[in-house]
Amino acid sequence: MKSQITFEINKLHPNEVACFRDLVNIFKEVFENEEPISQNKQLGTLLSNPNFMVFVVRQNNKIVGGLTIHVLQSYYNTKPVAYIYDVGVTPELQGQGLGKALIAEVCECCKENGFEDAYVEAESDDIDAVNFYRKTKFNSETNAIHFTYTFDHEN
Repeated sequence: MKSQITFEINKLHPNEVACFRDLVNIFKEVFENEEPISQNKQLGTLLSNPNFMVFVVRQNNKIVGGLTIHVLQSYYNTKPVAYIYDVGVTPELQGQGLGKALIAEVCECCKENGFEDAYVEAESDDIDAVNFYRKTKFNSETNAIHFTYTFDHEN
């Protein structure tokens, strides 16, 4: 018999920079990212921005996963759109329903707060991510090509 994992999902407040840093460390591990984490001042600025939200999954008061959202305003509608930017669960707890519960909770929160919709992107060759999102309760799936413009700031 598989034991039930107990967890809670919360939106971070501007004073919870340490929790945000813990989540970014999980993102670094999950995405194998070597970039340094921003200073606490920058993380606090992000948490204070009304167009940026961070939700975390806690197990025994420890951050074990979460996601970030950029709130986008539309010129077609007065309702905002939630762009789910990063989603990650610590590797040892993946596959146990935490990510799926996180997406469901965040989508319900967005719905209750008058958002038009929420969307997330996954690279087509990231089969684990694509399969994960296909297990959630999404309404549509679109294939898209992602273009990135990187600006060299060293010149």
